[in-house]
Amino acid sequence: MRVLFMATPVSSHFTPMVPLAWALRSRGHEVLVLGQPDVVEAALAAGLTAVEVGDRFDAVEALTARLPAGKRPNQAGRAQTTDASPFTLVMPWIMHARYLMKQYLEFASRWRPDLVVSDPMEFSALLVGGVLGVPVVHHRWDIDPLGEQPLEMARQMLGARFARHGLSGELPGPDLVLDSCPPSLRGPEPAGGRAPVRSLRYVPYNGAGTLPRWVAEPAGQRRVVVSLGGLTAALNGVPLFRSVVDALEALPGVSPVVTLPAAYHGDLGPVGGATKVVEPVPLNLFLDSAAAIVHHGGTGTSLTACAFGLPQLVLPQIGNESLWAARLRDHGLARELTDPDAQDDPAAVREAVRELLEDPSYAATARKLAEEMAALPEPAALAAELERFQEGRAAR
Repeated sequence: MRVLFMATPVSSHFTPMVPLAWALRSRGHEVLVLGQPDVVEAALAAGLTAVEVGDRFDAVEALTARLPAGKRPNQAGRAQTTDASPFTLVMPWIMHARYLMKQYLEFASRWRPDLVVSDPMEFSALLVGGVLGVPVVHHRWDIDPLGEQPLEMARQMLGARFARHGLSGELPGPDLVLDSCPPSLRGPEPAGGRAPVRSLRYVPYNGAGTLPRWVAEPAGQRRVVVSLGGLTAALNGVPLFRSVVDALEALPGVSPVVTLPAAYHGDLGPVGGATKVVEPVPLNLFLDSAAAIVHHGGTGTSLTACAFGLPQLVLPQIGNESLWAARLRDHGLARELTDPDAQDDPAAVREAVRELLEDPSYAATARKLAEEMAALPEPAALAAELERFQEGRAAR
């Protein structure tokens, strides 16, 4: 079986699909990733084959346009979703599909996949599936609060363009949806969904990396990890790292580990003897030694922390990270500080982390969620199901 993976051009939209791609490869299937350079680089780092289409998207460049000097996007009142806004979350990817759908379809028509697995916001994948008559499986990379709204927007705004590229009739929806967010955390499915939804176990994949020597050292005091994503520092976020470090260093018995690109270590300034400031490495290499984590609310970081059963402090910055923060808070395993002034207040951060460490209910709830995640079907089981699914469709 030939399986084509597609994703919108942000590496964190693609990486949740990597374990399933590995599972399919291990069962002997041909797997190919089709995307812009941002996705292709992540695919190659994961040991997958890929085809590059279009130019680099560069999320940092897009987010820094018109960003006031010294301000993070959330301080500037932009780039933070406080509700499930279809326009905010969907429009960038509808515009993206306008310019690349022809190139995607041309390649797919030559390669002839038997199955397409895609990020739900990569609308070109539905065009490929519709024109070629092959099933499309959506692999969610985020909490899905919008239901059928993104698909309806794509039909309204891209329908004529899809028709010009050979799609007769309405843009089809996915044939199957995969979701690695545990059911109790994601809540009930939005009304109106037509495709069946399958849960699969979230297998942490946070990119490739080398195991640092310090990971093997005894954790000593309570280790609190600070991981604010790949964009925060580049988006004027080093002062936020500073306020978090100051907060944690004032907590007795805490040993902070701060993941920060080396280019920003000097800007961070001096840190205490118990604090490690390290290059970003895959979180799954060392979260088993942590007592809690402070992060930005990205999907990969959130679910990785959940898989390790950790209490979390979420400081959302862009996109719908605030929705993750609220969901984790409401589930009882996290504190959240969404207001930028509170995020920059070491006292507020310190008090939130103190509560996470001293109130055992957070850790107990986090462990219960980790157990729920571990009991879900692993990607290998879903790979076998996709084989049967594709065979059933081909036999019709």
